[in-house]
Amino acid sequence: MARTTPPRPVDIASVFPELAPLARQTVRLHPRPGEPTAHESSVGGPLLWPADEEWPVCAKEHHHYGVLPVSLDDVRRSRALLEAAWLRPRAPHENLLDPGQEAYLDELQTGHPPHPAPNALLPVAQLYLRDIPGLAGPGGTDLLQVLWCPLDHDEGLPAAHLVWRDSRSVDSVDKLLADPPEPADVDHYGSYVPEPCVLHPEVVTEYPAPHELPEELAERLYEWGRRQWAEQDPDDESGPGGAYYQYEHSVAPGWKVGGWGPWSFCDPWPMHCEVCEAAYRPLLTVSSGEWDGGSGSWIPLEDQEGPSAPVGLRKPEDPPMVGIGRGYNMQIYICPTSFDHPHLENMQ
Repeated sequence: MARTTPPRPVDIASVFPELAPLARQTVRLHPRPGEPTAHESSVGGPLLWPADEEWPVCAKEHHHYGVLPVSLDDVRRSRALLEAAWLRPRAPHENLLDPGQEAYLDELQTGHPPHPAPNALLPVAQLYLRDIPGLAGPGGTDLLQVLWCPLDHDEGLPAAHLVWRDSRSVDSVDKLLADPPEPADVDHYGSYVPEPCVLHPEVVTEYPAPHELPEELAERLYEWGRRQWAEQDPDDESGPGGAYYQYEHSVAPGWKVGGWGPWSFCDPWPMHCEVCEAAYRPLLTVSSGEWDGGSGSWIPLEDQEGPSAPVGLRKPEDPPMVGIGRGYNMQIYICPTSFDHPHLENMQ
């Protein structure tokens, strides 16, 4: 099923013409539960990986912040237990888990001493260029693969690894790696273990967050937003108010390719390639959820009626079950000069 973002409440570029040159196309990925194959674009799905190519590992320093890592199997078993518990019928006031299940869950979440490096990387996303309008890689490539070490590194983020490849060189089944190595350690809460999702790419237009606009324009948008919201719902004091532009008209929420940075709790800062000093450009946004209380107008039309069946552990707004910080975004930036130059990761 395709996903369709509702039209924005106002054509913001007609109200503020100075925004028109700043419009960018982004591709909302709309990950949804599924069983993708290595020949499909996905989040958390299997990668098209040559059997004779070494699987990447992480030898960097890991930060555990006072909690022990767990195993990938521990995360999967915990999720399976909780998923079944949320889906089963329960009597009023009946506990989610019985004492035996609670004890088993506690055991799974106990953790273990960190293993010595290296730690095998975990697949995060696979994007065939044919599926993602505007995405381009090095000459001769048609596939982007994103992996990461599922532990905290600098800035409290997992360490990402990008691979561009020509899928035609590994299209034979007997050439594929069937059982890739798995990380010995993942973060204690399983926040960096994406559940398998198929994608429903959709191109939308977005504009910079107020943080990236000239101060005078940002102030006018703030005052305009206050007036707009007051007219729409004068009794709603909990609405976006002056943040109306930011929530409704600027940066699309959720997993996406390209577009603008989802600046929110911190101000933008200069980001330049350490090799050539070129300004980085956004590649991929990894989100903690596709919508929340402040971004409801971005919910795709196909998802607005809500689920018709009981919802388990995987919420409709967050099928990949990835958590960045306290519900933030991780954005991966790349150098526009060379794909060989280091990329940059940032929490926003």
